Amino acid sequence: MKLMYFAWVRQRIGTASESVEAPAEAATVEDLVAWLKTRGPGYAEAFKDTRAIRYAVNQEYVEPTHPVAAGDEVAFFPPVTGG
Repeated sequence: MKLMYFAWVRQRIGTASESVEAPAEAATVEDLVAWLKTRGPGYAEAFKDTRAIRYAVNQEYVEPTHPVAAGDEVAFFPPVTGG
């Protein structure tokens, strides 16, 4: 699974992307986030308030309950605003 981090999420984790083999229990985006929080203080800080993060799986915006699987590309980013 390829994970991509943007903006302050990237800054807190310390990398723009990584490939991981998520545990079988990480069946949804929210499960994946729960697992990522256990990977270190940067991850715990980045995902402390999940209401401030948006998700995309395979380049489509999704809700936290969306399923994930090996081979997916999952992106994490703050809400985008514009004018």
